[in-house]
Amino acid sequence: MRFAVIDSKLVPEKILGSPISRIDDIPEIPLDPQFSFQADLKKILNGKQLLFEDVPFSHEIIQQHYEHGYVTYRKGLITAGKRFVCQRCGNEDKTWFAAFHCHRCNEECAYCRRCLMMGRVSECTPLVGWRDDAEVGSNGRDDVAQRLLQWDGSLSDGQKEAAIRVERAMLEKEELLVWAVCGAGKTEILFQGIEAAIAAGQRVCIATPRTDVVLELAPRLKAVFPNVSIAALYGGSEERHVFAALTISTTHQLLRFYRAFDTLIVDEVDAFPYSVDETLHYAVRQARKPYSAMIFLTATPCRSWQRECREGKRAHVTIPARFHRHPLPVPEFVWCGNWAKLLQKGRLPGSVVSWAKTRCDAGKGALMFIPRIELMEKMLPLFRKLHQGIESVHAEDSHRKEKVRKMREGKIPLLLTTTILERGVTFPNIDVAVLGAEAELFTESALVQIAGRAGRSASFPKGVVSFFHFGVTEEMQRARKVIQSMNKEAEKRCLVD
Repeated sequence: MRFAVIDSKLVPEKILGSPISRIDDIPEIPLDPQFSFQADLKKILNGKQLLFEDVPFSHEIIQQHYEHGYVTYRKGLITAGKRFVCQRCGNEDKTWFAAFHCHRCNEECAYCRRCLMMGRVSECTPLVGWRDDAEVGSNGRDDVAQRLLQWDGSLSDGQKEAAIRVERAMLEKEELLVWAVCGAGKTEILFQGIEAAIAAGQRVCIATPRTDVVLELAPRLKAVFPNVSIAALYGGSEERHVFAALTISTTHQLLRFYRAFDTLIVDEVDAFPYSVDETLHYAVRQARKPYSAMIFLTATPCRSWQRECREGKRAHVTIPARFHRHPLPVPEFVWCGNWAKLLQKGRLPGSVVSWAKTRCDAGKGALMFIPRIELMEKMLPLFRKLHQGIESVHAEDSHRKEKVRKMREGKIPLLLTTTILERGVTFPNIDVAVLGAEAELFTESALVQIAGRAGRSASFPKGVVSFFHFGVTEEMQRARKVIQSMNKEAEKRCLVD
């Protein structure tokens, strides 16, 4: 689209205009308090940065609201020296930019390929939003008087301490790391702070790298906050235009937000792809209001963050024990020889076979993590000699959800898996093993998460965790040390029995 500045306003102009990125300054229109704005448009644009095609209103209505000071236009691409910078995803890498002949501006138009899956941002693309000081009303909550949190559960002593710190950080707009062991009940410690923030008219977002976590959290939070507007956002979500007091979103969907949230909570901050994608870090920064709270949740912070916590350089609170007050299972290291060479001969290590057979015979569910899919496929028929019900699962498995469900129901005695099940799943009574724990992908973080699958249930708080290896790695040692240190801290704070 081509624009021109006429009478101190940015207006569409096909003939005399230019792509918006080439206009030096976009005029800021004074707010017209007498203008009768469309409330539905406000709900869609408030705290967002959308493309015209994402807004279910005509260009004329959007332009009318801009000319009365309610809608804002920002450049989709800007230039920094000779480089383009995408204002939506922060991309500055020239290899992620391309050009095409654009029918909207009728020119050769550069665009960003990094965030193309969210719609094309090009030189002639405005990012459309709602003016900050044009906000009218509260955060989308209709009944101010009603009690917000309706939850009959109780918190452990460790959770109570963390919940107080989280609430304070949210209300005082601080940054806080919540370092909580797997199974500590991280979601529940957020309830108190969410209630206080929303009661104060603030907007809260819980962001997570994975869609399945959004789908799990949304019904849980809707159940305990029945009088709060809640939107669940992920690829294909039907709630993408819902203006909500509480938003549960994948980190990718945050690319559509701009200065929206008073509190942004990032769950599983160490998980892929957030941990390796700077675009998603940029999205988180953009989605926060300039004066806002930032809460990070993880069981496995990176080493630099762990060091900052130890040195008092990062505000944090730890929950070193699970709610059921039993210590974390500590991994045992079991040498199994050159298992890969044995596999080439169609055999499994004796120690591994014995471990699996013991669980199958006892009817004790078990997970066994394998480094690669092709190795797992070779192992499956060998394991099935012990029990025909043994299954395998990986990210591309079309029956993944069904197999996880059957595992929960106790219909699968042993499930071979890749790291796809290292986090985000809970089985009530299982033992856990890693075959080939020396493999490079089994990092400290991955191994701690894997160990965290065992002993999660209050009914079955104990579990065996075994790392089968052909040589102990530093990552294995670090993982065990972290688990032992958490148990030691929990004992010191009287959080375990």
